[in-house]
Amino acid sequence: MKAAIIVLSDPKHGGEEALGRLFNALAAAYDFKQRGTEVAIYFQGTGTRWAGVVGNADHPVHALYNAVADTVAGVSCGCADVFGSREDAVKNGFDLITDNSVPGTSGLPSIAQLSEQGYTIFSF
Repeated sequence: MKAAIIVLSDPKHGGEEALGRLFNALAAAYDFKQRGTEVAIYFQGTGTRWAGVVGNADHPVHALYNAVADTVAGVSCGCADVFGSREDAVKNGFDLITDNSVPGTSGLPSIAQLSEQGYTIFSF
């Protein structure tokens, strides 16, 4: 089994629910990682805004994020452009994912490709 975890929650407007969704996404990634399952985390939609937050040492998910940072595939380039988080993503060392050439965008992760590669998709 392989797991792709898609984080869509918005740290800017989501409040506790958004934080809870991120926490549970990272906890799921940690669980898969501890069991030796291949796991990849993608930040997509407004979830790309987390690229400017999770690296902050005083953030509640920082320690958990550090435990799974090596499983982060990156952020959706097109979404980061639309939601204003590309600069933070680049500054903080996130890869920009462009596998799905959606017209009018700089590209997004390809859910179809992940599925073809045998990943089970989980979204938070």
